[in-house]
Amino acid sequence: GPGAGPGAAEVAQALSRHLSCLQGAESGRGPRLRALEAIRAAVLERPLPGAVLQEVFAVQLVRPLARCLAGEAAERGREMALQLLRHGLSEMERPAEALPIVLPALAQRLSPARSWEPCEELRLGLLQLLGLLLRRCGASMAPYLNDVVRILQATLLDDYAEVRRESCGCVQACAQAMPEHFHMQSESLIKPLMQTISHQHYRVRVDVIQATGAVVQCGNGKSVDDVLSHLAQRFFDEIPKVRQAVITVIGEWLLHLRDRYSFFHKLIPLLLSGFTDEIPENIELAWSYWEKIGLQWEKENDDDLKDKIDFSLAPSHYPQGVTRPGLGCRELVSRNLYKILPGLCHDITDWVESTRIKASQLLCILLLHAEDHITQHMELLLRTLYRACMDEEKNVVRNCLKAAELIGTFVNPKVSLKLITSAFEKTPMSSHIMILTAVIRGSPKEILKPHLTDIGNVLSKAEICQRTEEVFYMEQLLCCAQALVEVCQEDCKEISLQLMKVLVTVMAIPSSQHLKEKVEETMCSLAKVQDLDGFHSLYKQHIIELMEWVSVSHNFWTCYSPELLQFTVIATHSGPVVGEALHDFILILKTCLQPNKDSQMRLKLFALLSQLLQKANETVNSQGQFLSYLETVIKDILAPNLQWHAGRTAAAIRTTAVSCLWALIHSEILSPKEISEVEGLLMPQMIASMDEDSKIARLMACRIVGVFYKVCGRQFDSDKLIKTYPEVLKRLDDTSSDVQLAAAHTLANWFKCLKDNDEKRYMQNNIRYLYQELLVHLDDQDETLQNAILEVLKEGSVIYPEVLVREIEAVVDKHRTPVFCNQLLHHIQSLKEPV
Repeated sequence: GPGAGPGAAEVAQALSRHLSCLQGAESGRGPRLRALEAIRAAVLERPLPGAVLQEVFAVQLVRPLARCLAGEAAERGREMALQLLRHGLSEMERPAEALPIVLPALAQRLSPARSWEPCEELRLGLLQLLGLLLRRCGASMAPYLNDVVRILQATLLDDYAEVRRESCGCVQACAQAMPEHFHMQSESLIKPLMQTISHQHYRVRVDVIQATGAVVQCGNGKSVDDVLSHLAQRFFDEIPKVRQAVITVIGEWLLHLRDRYSFFHKLIPLLLSGFTDEIPENIELAWSYWEKIGLQWEKENDDDLKDKIDFSLAPSHYPQGVTRPGLGCRELVSRNLYKILPGLCHDITDWVESTRIKASQLLCILLLHAEDHITQHMELLLRTLYRACMDEEKNVVRNCLKAAELIGTFVNPKVSLKLITSAFEKTPMSSHIMILTAVIRGSPKEILKPHLTDIGNVLSKAEICQRTEEVFYMEQLLCCAQALVEVCQEDCKEISLQLMKVLVTVMAIPSSQHLKEKVEETMCSLAKVQDLDGFHSLYKQHIIELMEWVSVSHNFWTCYSPELLQFTVIATHSGPVVGEALHDFILILKTCLQPNKDSQMRLKLFALLSQLLQKANETVNSQGQFLSYLETVIKDILAPNLQWHAGRTAAAIRTTAVSCLWALIHSEILSPKEISEVEGLLMPQMIASMDEDSKIARLMACRIVGVFYKVCGRQFDSDKLIKTYPEVLKRLDDTSSDVQLAAAHTLANWFKCLKDNDEKRYMQNNIRYLYQELLVHLDDQDETLQNAILEVLKEGSVIYPEVLVREIEAVVDKHRTPVFCNQLLHHIQSLKEPV
């Protein structure tokens, strides 16, 4: 042949005998394999120059070897033919000349419809041969593009993972070999690639992603839409290398894809998702691509950006520890945001948790880029954030609140606060408050200042802060108040009263007792920013307004009124400060404790009053003013509620009223003169109360009557003394030992009333009767009561000792424990002896 050196002729001669054996129609399997072995020895086992190989292969070997590859029954034969062809085609100078013969054989062996190669190792070898041809022959492969694509469509779905990987390599080689023609067929490779993109072997997934990159880059840009959702799914891949491959492919497209401008809005969100990867290298890779893309876009749109480059200063209140993206990157996001946001907002409320997390992370990145361009998307953003911040997944909530903080940083509060508060006023929900709180946290103090009064007024509106007793809602209200104090510091002075109303309301909710500490902390912070000392000073500053605020509707309160709970908090939590607002305090009690008012409410208010009176000097009497309201408390509040009415609730109210009276008398703020005034009005009711079903009522009534005897009994006439003692005496038979002891103590005080008293001469029979009854109880089974009765009789023995001695002598023999009688006789004896 032309250009053949002696080497070629020599080799050709050596091969001719073997070739005739290989091609002979009668040759059996054994001779054919031996012929192939001999050819292999001749060609492979000595180094031959490319020109010699070109000659030998082109003229003698390619055709018989291709035929052998396509039709040889023995696997060993096909394997040697493949080995020889690979050697020849990689070394010969003009491999393209062999294409018309080799490619049909490959197409036959790798086409499932024809004689599909059953051995997977050989299928892999055949594909490696195809890859070799694509890399060596380049554009000469163009006439066979259809065959190549058909082969790859099949082998991309091969059962053997290595075949799939090699197919991906061939796809990339094909795209690079004939770029002018490839785009006509590229779309037909997308489907098999996407079918194998989720293959169980991660290396296959990586290769598929890289191949997809090449197919779209060199092929038809329209395919981007077909592959995007599959690539997006790979961002959730567990293997970092797979995610890295996606970042690289998307980055390359954004830099080099011909129609990239049409796809910015679809590709940017994917690349930016790489910023939240778990692996630092992947994050770095995504950032480096993004910076290049931004700079390239700046260069390409130079004229458009001239004005902006000078005025693109960062906002003064930029998030801490965050690097501001370059101008090109910010512009790219801002200009595409209107196309990106609707889909993203949909994903944030998707049913798949991982999608929601990824979307919420991406939202923060986008908002950081868009800066004040967020403004025109506020309605959609807020609607989405209201929903997403109630997500069960904590990460979604955290990202949403971070996004809302960025709204605070970049969006004029005139816009953001107006939108949030108007939504809030229509239907107040926890999510509204959560987003408002985050916006406040992200806002600069000086920008919020003009809007503080509006925020304070909205939060303290009854329909907002009293909308529900749901604990979560209350927690959010509290967080909002905390945020205002933390961000606005001393500026909060102008809404101090409104914040106090909110905090009092939170504390008033029965189910939010665990928040009490936090409320107090917030009150202390609010006091501190106003240079006040502790939360009591805050109450001092606002007590009159707070009392007016709750008392507006006090005529119509029931036990369910939130104002009742707020009133209770103000009265108990303000400590000594309540003593500075007695006028309003007593007025509310007087109105709400009328007998025709809601009985459960009266119970609650009496419990409150009783609690305050137990520490009167530290609460209601802190200013020493309480006594000026004493008449109102006794006549208008306690007395009407001590009247007997049927029913359990009425009895419970009488019990709490008696407890209040005891707390008042026991508190020692009343002088003897004041107790005397009180006694005249209340003695009959206390005598009646000693017969109540409630042990507490009987006990308190006994004690109160005892105090009346002790303080003003000397002024009582015999009538009053005769009428009152039988009721006390009955209490010695009480079922409660506490009441029995209190009754004994009260009777001792009754006897004291008669010392040096002229009235006793009218009462000898009553005193005798009392001696007799007491002596019965002196033999009680309860030793404590016996001792108490002994003390009563010792006290009473002074009045008519002789009468008592006669009564003792009449019963002493009947007593189980005469020792008490003997002690009493001994005591009377000692009284007679001159000292």
